[in-house]
Amino acid sequence: MKDDNSLLSLYITCPWGVEPLLAEEVAELGAEIQKTTVAGLHARADLATAYRLCLWSRLANRVILTLGRESGCDTPEAIVTAVSQLPWAEKLRDGHTLAVDFHGQSAAIRHTRFGAQVIKDGVVEALAAAGRPRPQVDLGQPDVRLYANLHKGQLLVGIDLVGASLHQRGYRRDVGHAPLKENLAAALLVRAGWPARAKRGEPLVDPMCGAGTLLIEAAMMAADIAPQLTRERFAFERLADFDPALWQTLAREAKVRADLGRRRARSRLWGFDQSPQAIAAARSNAMRAGIPALIELAGAAVKGLTPPAEATTPGLVITNPPYGERLGELPELVALYGDLGQRLKQHFGGWQLALFTGNPDLGHRLGLRAHKQYAFKNGPLDCKLLLADVAARDPEAPATASTAQTPATDASAPLSEGAQMFANRLQKNRKRLAKWLKQSGERCYRLYDADMPEYALAIDVYGHRVHVQEYAAPRSVDADKAQRRLLDALSAIPAALDVRPEQIHYKQRERQSGKAQYRKQSDSGERFVIEEGPAKLWVNLTDYLDTGLFLDHRPVRRLLRERAADKRFLNLFCYTGTATVHAALGGASDSLSVDLSNTYLDWARDNLALNQLDPGRHRVVRDDCLRWLETAGGSFDLIFLDPPTFSNSKKMAGTLDIQRDHVRLVELAMARLAPGGELIFSNNQQRFKLDPALSARFAVTEITAQTFDPDFSRRANLHHCFSIRHRE
Repeated sequence: MKDDNSLLSLYITCPWGVEPLLAEEVAELGAEIQKTTVAGLHARADLATAYRLCLWSRLANRVILTLGRESGCDTPEAIVTAVSQLPWAEKLRDGHTLAVDFHGQSAAIRHTRFGAQVIKDGVVEALAAAGRPRPQVDLGQPDVRLYANLHKGQLLVGIDLVGASLHQRGYRRDVGHAPLKENLAAALLVRAGWPARAKRGEPLVDPMCGAGTLLIEAAMMAADIAPQLTRERFAFERLADFDPALWQTLAREAKVRADLGRRRARSRLWGFDQSPQAIAAARSNAMRAGIPALIELAGAAVKGLTPPAEATTPGLVITNPPYGERLGELPELVALYGDLGQRLKQHFGGWQLALFTGNPDLGHRLGLRAHKQYAFKNGPLDCKLLLADVAARDPEAPATASTAQTPATDASAPLSEGAQMFANRLQKNRKRLAKWLKQSGERCYRLYDADMPEYALAIDVYGHRVHVQEYAAPRSVDADKAQRRLLDALSAIPAALDVRPEQIHYKQRERQSGKAQYRKQSDSGERFVIEEGPAKLWVNLTDYLDTGLFLDHRPVRRLLRERAADKRFLNLFCYTGTATVHAALGGASDSLSVDLSNTYLDWARDNLALNQLDPGRHRVVRDDCLRWLETAGGSFDLIFLDPPTFSNSKKMAGTLDIQRDHVRLVELAMARLAPGGELIFSNNQQRFKLDPALSARFAVTEITAQTFDPDFSRRANLHHCFSIRHRE
C-alpha cells in the first residue's frame, strides 16, 4: 500500500465545479496532476511544492498527504490491517493528539464515527508495533488531523497538511447573511478573468458586496497576496519530517511578494451595499486581510448604482446577490435584478458582468444576454455564474429613456411584453372595481384570480400591501415557462398598483394535507390591522398559507353582523374569530367560538381584544367541533358553521371530509339551534352538493349568490352558503 516514489502523493479537494480551475492552479504551483475526480484531484509533488500549495492555493479545500490507497477494504478488520501497514511512525511525533475525518461507508461501516474509530485503531496498531506510545484523540484542536475516504471498498488514507479547510483565510469574522466561501469566491473571480484584468489595472465593482468576500479575494489576487499568509499554524509543522528551513524560506518569499504587490497593485475596487451592517463587516474583514487601502466601501442601493468617478476605464462588475432561497423574497428580488440590469445598461457600457445566482430565471430579469455560464454548487444549492458583456453605448446615438446618462433615480426597469400585458390586466380590474370600492370603503379585496390561465395567480390587496398566491401548475405546463410568467407578474405588480416590491408577499398555494396544513411559512411575526366595516382585524401576510381573513366571506360576515342583534352566537371552526367580531359588533348578546388550533384561538382572542369586546361575554373554546357538538349543552339563536373542505389534523379523532360528513355536522349544529334561530352553513368545496335529506328535514335556503361581492364575481363556485332553520 505504501507509495515508494520519492515525490509525495497528494489528494487535493475543492468545491464542486472548481476541479478544472484547481488543476490549472496546482500545475502552475509546480505539482504533477495524476487524475481529476469529482470535487478534487490527485497529484504528485516534492515537499516544497506541497508546502507552497498549502500557502498559495486559492481554490482548494484540503491538501491531503496520501499515505496509501488500498482496495478490498469492506470490513473493519481489513481497514485496520491496511492502515496498520502505513508509515505512521515516520510521520507522527510522540505526545501529539489526533483526530480522524472519515468519509464514506460500506455494508459493515455505516457511521462516520465508527469509521474514524477503525482508522484510529489501525494507527494505534502501527505505532505499537514500532514501540511508540498510544496517541490521544482530540476532536477539537488536534495536532494532526487524519483523512480517510472509503468508496466501494477503495480506501484512501492520509494526513491533512493544513488541519482545516483552506477556504478559511482568517480574515472573515464578520460574515453577514449567507456568506460565500472564500475559495468559491476566488473560483468565480478566476472564471470571470479577474487575474488578467487585475494585471491590466482594470477596476472592479461589487454592487451588493455583503461582508466583502469577493472584493477581498479580488484584492488579494491583485496584490499577489498568498491566501494563507496570515494563518497562524499548519498541521504539517507538527509532523516528524517537517523541514522548518524550507518552510521559512517559502513564507519569507510570500511576505516579500505581498509587500511588493500591495505597492504595485494598479486596480481599484469598490463595494456597495444598502446594509450599514454589511459595510461595517466588509470594512473589518478587509482590515484583517491587510488590504484596506485597495478597497473603497460605501452604503448605496442598486437603484443608484453608477461607476465611481475614479473608474476611468471599463472593468468587471461581479456580485453574488440573494437568489430567493425563501419564496417570500421573490417579489423584492425580481425588482432588484431588474434594477441591476437597468443600471448596468444605462451606466456601465463596455464593462463585463459576472453574476452568481442560484436562480437563473432571476438572472434573466437583467435583460442582458449571458455569453457564458458555469455551473457551481454553493453548499447544497445548484448555482450558475453568468458572464455577460454590457454593450458599449454609441456616443453618436441619441439619448433614450433606457440609455441616457441620467443621475441616480428611482426609475424602474422597463417591463417585458408579458409583464406589461399582466400590468394592463391588473389596471383594468382595478378600474372595474373602482366604483364599488369607493361606495363600500373596502380596502381589502381580490384584484385578480387566474383571469388569464397562463398567469395562475390570486392577487389580493390589503391596503398598501399585496398578497400573491401562485396556484400549483398542472404537470402539462412547462415549469420553466411557468416560472418566467410568475416573475413577469411579480415585476408588473409594483408599477401597476403603485406599491414597493417589499410590500408584496408571495406564496405558492397547493392542496395541503397532513402536517402541511398547519405548517408555518415563516416566523416573521409581522402582522398589521385592517378595517372591514366597523371591525378591526389582525392579518399576517407572511407566516401562514392563509392570512387570517378569508376575503370571499366578507358578505357572509356582513350578513352575520346584520342578524346578530341581541342573539346568542355560536361560531364553529371559528378560525381567527373574524365572524365572531362582526357578530359581536352587530349586537350579539354573547358568543362562543370553537376551534382546535391554539394558534387560531390566540388570534381570535387578539381580534376580540382589538375591538374592545368583553372576553367574559365572548368566549373561545379549544375543542374538536364534532366532539363539542356531541357533548355540549345549551342553545344559540345564530350559528355560523364554516368547516374546512378536508382535515386530518392529528388532534382530531378521525378525518373530516365535508361532502361526506356535512349531514352529520349540520344535524348536530341544528340540535344546538334555538327555535326561530338560523344556521348559516358555508363551505369551500367547489363541487359541493347539499344532501337532499337536509332539505327534507329542515327549511333550507341557498344564499350563495348573495354572498359574493364584485371582487369575487368571477368565481361563483368558490364557496357555497345556506340558511337553515327548523321547520315550523
